[in-house]
Amino acid sequence: MTSRAEWIFGYGSLIWRPAFPFAERRWGFVRGFVRRFWQASPDHRGTPAVPGRVATLVPAPRHERCWGVAYQVPAGQLQSVLARLDLREVAGYRRRQVVVESGPGRAPLRPALLYTAEPGNPNFVGAAPLQAIAARVARCRGPSGDNAAYVLRLAEALGRAGGHDPELVVLARLGSGDVGADQPW
Repeated sequence: MTSRAEWIFGYGSLIWRPAFPFAERRWGFVRGFVRRFWQASPDHRGTPAVPGRVATLVPAPRHERCWGVAYQVPAGQLQSVLARLDLREVAGYRRRQVVVESGPGRAPLRPALLYTAEPGNPNFVGAAPLQAIAARVARCRGPSGDNAAYVLRLAEALGRAGGHDPELVVLARLGSGDVGADQPW
């Protein structure tokens, strides 16, 4: 008999690069949060001297949704997966339990864990105009690659799945030149 498997919800790079074993993958969303690029990345998508910007979740009205992917971790592997994710999300993220909804007729996934960066951590930089975030993202690169590639891969993955994130769409357009030739990317 196996123990109860857990779910991990990813809303950033975990969507396309989970880097841990999983038994099942489901697109879904969490209510009451929106994805924002309010977390500095001095370790993955930037450097300590020039940190990039990566996604976190911020509280929003209950009708708001953040789309992402839920991964069911095989029974008995949760602790090793969390140890890997704790290292990956070391720069200010903490675990939080949430309920992930994955569509009509499907039971919500609970408990599900996600990593979120909140105000008060040393890398939380908060809100900024999207053009300023785009300018920062355009010039940053870290051990995990270009910050711009992170934003574009996230936008592409969500677009393919039908996930809705208007701010991410605008940020990706700023980077691709769809908004105007004078944009900072």
